[in-house]
Amino acid sequence: MTRATKSKVKGGMATRRRHTEEFKREALGLAEKIGVSEAARELGLHSSQLYGWRSQAELAKTRGQLDQEQAKENARLKRLLAEKNEELAILKKRPRILLRA
Repeated sequence: MTRATKSKVKGGMATRRRHTEEFKREALGLAEKIGVSEAARELGLHSSQLYGWRSQAELAKTRGQLDQEQAKENARLKRLLAEKNEELAILKKRPRILLRA
């Protein structure tokens, strides 16, 4: 499990760890198996970090579902627009056909 990189916080005294997405996913998997508090203890994290990561992951999943629903709706509307354009083209040709007859 890749842990984190350290970066200085403004002010210079404290360092802040930036955890990789892979580490976060694996930590959340562990938390799901043994519980958030126990996983946080084993990984040397605060349980609030795991809860925050879990919330972010759920939000990302929800956004992904919304994107899929919007893509489906866009495809439906494009089909409908193409159908209406075809009907309009037929109606525009109609007077010419009637005049020839």
